[in-house]
Amino acid sequence: MGRLKSSIVVAWLACACWPAWLAAAPLPVVRFSADEWPPFVTAALPGDGLSGALVAAVYQKLGMRSEIEYFPWKRAMEFGLHNPRYAGLLPVWRTPEREKLCHFSSPIGSTLTVLAYLKSAPVRPDTLAGLRGVRLGTVAGYAYGEQFDAARARGDVSPEEGVNDETNLRKLLIGRYSVIVIERHVLDYLLHEPQFGPAERERVGIADNLFKERPVTVCFKHTAQGLEQQKAFNNAARELDLERLEKEYWQRAHLDGGSVPRRTGTPHARAVAD
Repeated sequence: MGRLKSSIVVAWLACACWPAWLAAAPLPVVRFSADEWPPFVTAALPGDGLSGALVAAVYQKLGMRSEIEYFPWKRAMEFGLHNPRYAGLLPVWRTPEREKLCHFSSPIGSTLTVLAYLKSAPVRPDTLAGLRGVRLGTVAGYAYGEQFDAARARGDVSPEEGVNDETNLRKLLIGRYSVIVIERHVLDYLLHEPQFGPAERERVGIADNLFKERPVTVCFKHTAQGLEQQKAFNNAARELDLERLEKEYWQRAHLDGGSVPRRTGTPHARAVAD
């Protein structure tokens, strides 16, 4: 994945370089809760990140406007599942445990989980069993897939749970963890944030051979209304080429060189304080 270029978002919009489906409009609003998980969902990027932009495209097709409000992960889950202000939460991985909580949408982004390690002490196992006894960092509440859950049940991995990916990356860099489990785009985004410099980027390597690509989705409430909203969303999504829109988003946001572009001006999503 290429680096994120520090282009000025306003310039993209002014020259009509940014897709028209990201433009705001005075339409009926449907709200979702989310935890900041850039570059998939974040108030810092155009369209609230990739997943936010794809959801916006679907609701534009429905003649509505989506809005995302941000909370720490546990509160985002609680509000998205139970607060009447929200239709649900995003983005989430689909798991058997969550089937009772969510009516899942069609995909709003593709993810690949990787292992990140220090090049000075590489960790590149052929299987998850090769991580037995390795100090491993994950994020509390995140779902890493059935194969990871099975490895944990067998005792092949014994993860230590952190509060978020950035904290885990910092612990990796100071040697608290030997390896962390993290999504590849998220890792690249974090390493190009101002708090990490070229020296830190150069120290980190990845192993991308252990996990399969997985889609993320919208979790609509597991209610009759949530089912109706999910069906409407999926029907509209089928009329769009979301894979093309995903590729277009990465091409426009992930350019060669520089740091992360920031959205400027008035955002259409509101960050909610903890």
